[in-house]
Parts: sequence; C-alpha cells; structure tokens
Amino acid sequence: MAHATEMAVKALAGVPIVNAGDDIATLVTDALAASGENLQAGDVIVLAQKIVSKAEGRRVDLKTVTPSAKALELAKATSKDPRLVELILSESTGVVRAVSHVIVVEHRLGFVMANAGIDQSNLGAAGHDDVLLLPKDPDASSAAIRAALRQRIGVDVAVLIIDSVGRAWRNGTVGMALGVSGLPALLDLRGRADLFGRTLQSSELGLADEVAAAASLVMGQADEGRPIVLMRGVPYARGESHVQDLLRPRGMDLFR
Repeated sequence: MAHATEMAVKALAGVPIVNAGDDIATLVTDALAASGENLQAGDVIVLAQKIVSKAEGRRVDLKTVTPSAKALELAKATSKDPRLVELILSESTGVVRAVSHVIVVEHRLGFVMANAGIDQSNLGAAGHDDVLLLPKDPDASSAAIRAALRQRIGVDVAVLIIDSVGRAWRNGTVGMALGVSGLPALLDLRGRADLFGRTLQSSELGLADEVAAAASLVMGQADEGRPIVLMRGVPYARGESHVQDLLRPRGMDLFR
C-alpha cells in the first residue's frame, strides 16, 4: 500500500434526479464534464446507494404491499407501518433485534442494519408512500459501472456504492460500503512492522468503509443533491474484492 500524505475528495456537480432505467455511467461522465474533471488511473468513483437503487428500479409503492401475519405482529410491537415491515422481512434473512420504531435485521446481502436499509427520504414530496430498497447485488452493480466507464473513457478506476448507516455502541451515521469493484474492501496488515519494529498481529483495515466515510462527508445527508464523488490519491493496491470480505462471520460475532 502506498503511503499517501494527500487525498482529494470532490462531490461532482450536475447530477439530475435519477429515474428507473437511467444509465449510471452516463450520469458519471456527464457530472465529470460539468465539474471540469477527467478520470485518471487509480481514481475512485463513489456513488450514493440511492441513485443506483433508483436507476435499477428498486422503488416500491407501499400501497402495493400486503403485510403478512408476521409483519402485522412485528409492526404492532414496533409501532411501524405493517407494509414497510413486510418489505423489511422480505429483504432479510432474520430479525436480530426489534424495539419501538426500530427493527435490526440481517439483510439478505449479509449486512446487519436497521430496517434492511429501506429508505423514504428524497423520493418525492412529504406524504408519499414510496420506499427504496437496496440494490439487488451492489458488487455486481459496481463492477458493471466500472466496466462501462473503462469502455467509454479508457481508464480503469475503482467504483464504490455506499450508504449511511448507524453503528452499534456509537451515535450518528457514517458512510459504509455496500458494493465495491477495483478496490480491496479489506486490507490485511498483519505481518507488517509498526514504528518500533513490532509485528502487527491482528490489524486489518476496512479500506472500502474508510473511503465510504470520507466520500459521505462531501455527499451530505439531506438536500445537497451530490450523490457522486471523485476521490484521487486513495492509497491502495489494485485488486479485486467483494464487500462480503468486510462482514464478520457469525461464528466470530460475539454479540449474535
């Protein structure tokens, strides 16, 4: 891994409201042009999950959802919309914890997260019944967008899809990687020496999550409308990976 002392993080301009069927690679190239930027080898393009989900048609109208008996029971216990609970259950492999207004689940992709990552923000005027699910396969989406950019521009970059999530033991949300292509999700630093020559025994760096958190700062969390970020100078060794590399196996999880 290179020892970077400087890194540029820039939210790109000119990104329109995204609709089902829109081409994300085109959105990226248009935003690069609007921002006066050109891709360089080694750059990282970071995409907000929301625009990928919208483009992939992952928007659902709650009026089309019929809650099951299990969803009705869980909705009553958590004071949540039974239709939303039905979607949460359908996107999950199991409920980890359910309390008032919060359902923590193991998402079908392996993430442990609140409400299966389903979101209602920035989908229209207040009072709408639409929600947005996570992409079906964020790693595959990242790889497809990366390939499209490489074909059009002739430069190989890394692509991340990220979302803002809450964390156990700490308040506040941070950016987290949901999909990755062209960037090691997890860097194994074991065997390296520290400043005093001591061999690192257990150090692993969640590189994709570190990149996601940095990009999330310039994306914003509300009405900023900056869902595409260009990062330059990210230190990493080129290679393929999967976001599942970041997921702790159940057998190593001390709290489940």
